[in-house]
Amino acid sequence: PCLIPTPPHPQAPSVLESQSSLNLLEIMGNFSYEEFDDSNDTLLDYDAAPCHNHYCPLFHRVAPPFLAVTCAVAALGTGALLVALAKRPQAWEWPQSRVLVAQLALGMGLFTVLLPAVAAGIGQGWHLGVGLCRLTHLLWHWSLFAQALLVASGSCGSAWRGWDPRSRRLAVALWAGALLLATPAALASGIVSGTGCVRRGVPVQSPAYLLQLSACLGLLLLLPTGLLVATPAVPRLRATWQAGGGASWLFFGLWAPYGAGLALEFLLHTRLLEPTCGTFQSFDHALGLSEGLGVLHCALGPPVLLLARWC
Repeated sequence: PCLIPTPPHPQAPSVLESQSSLNLLEIMGNFSYEEFDDSNDTLLDYDAAPCHNHYCPLFHRVAPPFLAVTCAVAALGTGALLVALAKRPQAWEWPQSRVLVAQLALGMGLFTVLLPAVAAGIGQGWHLGVGLCRLTHLLWHWSLFAQALLVASGSCGSAWRGWDPRSRRLAVALWAGALLLATPAALASGIVSGTGCVRRGVPVQSPAYLLQLSACLGLLLLLPTGLLVATPAVPRLRATWQAGGGASWLFFGLWAPYGAGLALEFLLHTRLLEPTCGTFQSFDHALGLSEGLGVLHCALGPPVLLLARWC
């Protein structure tokens, strides 16, 4: 992580100025490619040429204010959305029904309340202990997975037209399933050197991380891709889009690049793709920007839902 210098390669003293594959809103960083290897054979060597990555200083300078502003905007937007749901319940009809939008607001609100702790942990170090670190990652992923399932289920039928026994059972199953899928994220996270709450505190081949990665790729990337491919052939999906149900798909649009970045990160960590100096210098920034784009869903989601309903 940024807080822990990576040992230099004997043939390339300045190859690793900071670790590679640190996400912008990863809570204080990630582990470098060689972190969990037993030998020096896997240390990066780009022909002994200096390969500098200046991402870590940018991350610590930009991430806390970005999260603070996003949190403030998201709190205002979510509050306005809840007021609109309470004041004019009859205005929210399928496909953006009141039942569905209220649950989306709950998911965005849960995500938003975690941002101050994340911002403080990045700016001042994580001093809340490993238990709260894992709880933060659990709630973070729970909110994301629940919203992904809500958007997908809202596109596939009319289960959210009203709050009847069927929709109540679906809501319980959906939120319970999202919590179950988010559990590996808590098991894979950890504390680094007492100051960093990291998304991945275990080897990349560990079962917990592989389950977390599979859940992220399945819900943030493969699920929306499959629904988009199936839309022309499934009348129910087409009807949802024609009725204005695409507004909630802003969530997938913002998080899909991050899902693709996680897949590429895994390929680099497992050396299925050979890292180069250019990759080392640019990948952190690309993955960080994609995660920052995803985080914006909690700030952009409420006004987009409100505008879609008014229009």
